[in-house]
Amino acid sequence: MLYTLAGGGTLCGVAALVLLIVSTATDFWMQYRYSGSSANQGLWRFCINHKCHAHTITYVLSQTCRPQPGCLMWHTAFWDATRAFMLLAVLSCFAGVVLGLSVQHIYFHAYVLLKRVIFPLSTGFLALLALAIYTGVTVTFFGKRFVDWRFSWSYIIGWVAIILAFAAGIKKALSIISPLLLFLCHHFSVMPNHSVSSDTGI
Repeated sequence: MLYTLAGGGTLCGVAALVLLIVSTATDFWMQYRYSGSSANQGLWRFCINHKCHAHTITYVLSQTCRPQPGCLMWHTAFWDATRAFMLLAVLSCFAGVVLGLSVQHIYFHAYVLLKRVIFPLSTGFLALLALAIYTGVTVTFFGKRFVDWRFSWSYIIGWVAIILAFAAGIKKALSIISPLLLFLCHHFSVMPNHSVSSDTGI
């Protein structure tokens, strides 16, 4: 059971890592219509009629921030924060997967085992922050400026990666806690027998 939980946690971690990389790198976080044309955007680029361009200051000023003075500063911060949290989530997940695969073959101290739990859980929280920021800004800002908009598959697999990251952390935690619980159950089940033996000897 211990190896099943640890192996399942590692498998969830690998799947989460793949999905986080795909989600971060692709351009389909949001789909909408712009000037009658189909468009989509990711964390790094926006595409109109399959022609993609980087998120630049010129684009932000001309298309989204024109009606609101001071919008450029928070708009840039929004993209930077979302990208930063997603990249940190990828790095944290990668570290967790490496530790998870290493512990299958090599003995590690307790603090390394704890890191096996901390990295997947921190991955989930970092990605959750990124998607929460993106969701909030998209609903309150982009949703009011673009026609027929909707979240797309890059965004959705980001949420799937969060679920897998938390599942990996929980499975790793159970793989560590289970032996301790078995030891405690065995210890307390043996204690009454020792006390009975001592009373009989007296």
